[in-house]
Amino acid sequence: MPSSGPRAALLLLPPLLLLRAVLAVPLERGAPKQESPATESPVSGPALLSSQVFASGTTIPADSRRPWVDTSPTDGLGVGLPIFADTGLYYHRYLQEVINVLETDGHFREKLQAANAEDIKSGKLSRELDFVSHHVRTKLDELKRQEVSRLRMLLKAKMDAEQEPNVQLDHLSLLKQFEHLDPQNQHTFEARDLELLIQTATRDLAQYDAAHHEEFKRYEMLKEHERRRYLESLGEEQRKEAERKLEEQQRRHREHPKVNVPGSQAQLKEVWEELDGLDPNRFNPKTFFILHDINSDGVLDEQELEALFTKELEKVYDPKNEEDDMREMEEERLRMREHVMKNVDTNQDRLVTLEEFLASTQRKEFGDTGEGWETVEMHPAYTEEELRRFEEELAAREAELNAKAQRLSQETEALGRSQGRLEAQKRELQQAVLQMEQRKQQQQNQNSPAPGPEGQLQFHPDTGAGGGGLGTPGGGSWWPILGSEGGRSWSA
Repeated sequence: MPSSGPRAALLLLPPLLLLRAVLAVPLERGAPKQESPATESPVSGPALLSSQVFASGTTIPADSRRPWVDTSPTDGLGVGLPIFADTGLYYHRYLQEVINVLETDGHFREKLQAANAEDIKSGKLSRELDFVSHHVRTKLDELKRQEVSRLRMLLKAKMDAEQEPNVQLDHLSLLKQFEHLDPQNQHTFEARDLELLIQTATRDLAQYDAAHHEEFKRYEMLKEHERRRYLESLGEEQRKEAERKLEEQQRRHREHPKVNVPGSQAQLKEVWEELDGLDPNRFNPKTFFILHDINSDGVLDEQELEALFTKELEKVYDPKNEEDDMREMEEERLRMREHVMKNVDTNQDRLVTLEEFLASTQRKEFGDTGEGWETVEMHPAYTEEELRRFEEELAAREAELNAKAQRLSQETEALGRSQGRLEAQKRELQQAVLQMEQRKQQQQNQNSPAPGPEGQLQFHPDTGAGGGGLGTPGGGSWWPILGSEGGRSWSA
C-alpha cells in the first residue's frame, strides 16, 4: 500500500532537493521513542524541516551505536535542541541557529506538524513566519543582522586583499552574491529569508558528493606530482632506493583481507556477527534493519549506512601505517555509500526504506559478490591527460606567484632605497641643526664679557667718545672684576 501524508510527499521529492536529516527532534523533552521502528513513521515537524536542509554528505566517524542527536541542551523553554553535524557550508552556523530558534515557537512547531515537504519546498510554510511570537522574531532579526555584518566583514577582507585600500564598497551589490538571505532587507528576518535559506541549503548540500570527488582527484594528482618531482631531484642510486621503498609500501597496502561488496549478504552478515554479536546462521534482514535504524524513523539515511562500512574500511586502512592514506579511506567510504544507494534506493530519495532494503536482499547480486569490492587504488581517480593539465595549471600558478614575489621583492628594494635616502636626508638635517646651534653658541660667547675669578662685574670708564654706559652717568661699562680688597670688590 503506498505511503500517504507527509511521508509520501517527502519520498516524492526530486533527489537533489531531498536531504536526509541527521537529527530527529522530539516534540517534547523526553518524548518516548516508537517501539516499532520497522513501521514506516511519518516524517513531519522539525525533523521534516531539517530533512530539507541537514543531510550533508559529510563523512562522520562511523559508530553504529551512537545516536545522531543530542537533545540534552535546552533553549530555556524545555525544548531539546539538536546538535547538527557540520554541513561544511559557509553559512552553517546561521542555518543551524535559525532552525533552533524557529523550533522554540509553539505555533510554528504546530504548523510543522501538519506540513508536508511540498509546503516547505514551495515556501508556503515560510509564510507562517508572520504568526510566530514577538521574541522569536526579535531573535531571528538579530541573527540576520549578525549574518549580514559577518558577510560584510568577509567582503571587506576580500576586497582589501584584492585591491587598493580605502576603496568605497557597494555592500548592497556585493551582498547579492550570497543567496541564503534577502540582501534588500538587511535588518529583519522575513518569510523570504526562510525560503531562500532552505532553497540554497538544499541545493548546496546536494552538490557535496560531486565536490568531494573533485577535491579528492586534485588531492591525488598533487600527491603524484610531488612524488615525481621528488624522485627527479634525487641521484640515480637515491631514486632507485626511494622507488623500492614506495613499491614496498604499496605492496603492504594491497595485502589486506577480502573486502566485501557494500550491501551484500557477506558484508551485512559480518556486521551482524562481529558488531552486533549475533549468530551469522540466524541472519534476519528485517531485524538487521531495525537494529541499524539508529533514530528509529523507519529509514536508513546516509550516515546510518556509512556506519555499516567501518569493518570493511578497517581491513584496508590503519592510521598507524604510513602506507595507508586516511583521505583515501574517506573517499572509499563515500564510494561505498553511493554504491548502496544506487542499488538499493530505488526511488532515489537518498533514503533506504524497509521495503527497499528487503527487496535488495532478494536479488541475485545480494549473495553473489564475485571477487569482492574493488578499492580506490584499483580505480585511479585521474588520467594521465588530467594530470598533465593539472601540472600545467600548477606551473602557471607557480609562475604567477613567482612573478608576484619578484614584484614584491623589487618594491621592497625600492622602499629600502627610498628609506635609505630619507635616513641620509634626516642625518644631514640633524647635522645642519647641530652646526647652527654650535655657531649660535659661539656668537653668544664672543659677545658676552668674560667673568672674573668670582664671577663679579667691574666698572670701566669708556675711553672713546659717546654717551654713558648702562647705569653710569659719566660714561663707562661694567666688566668682571679682577680681584677684591678689604672685603670690597673694585676694578683695577
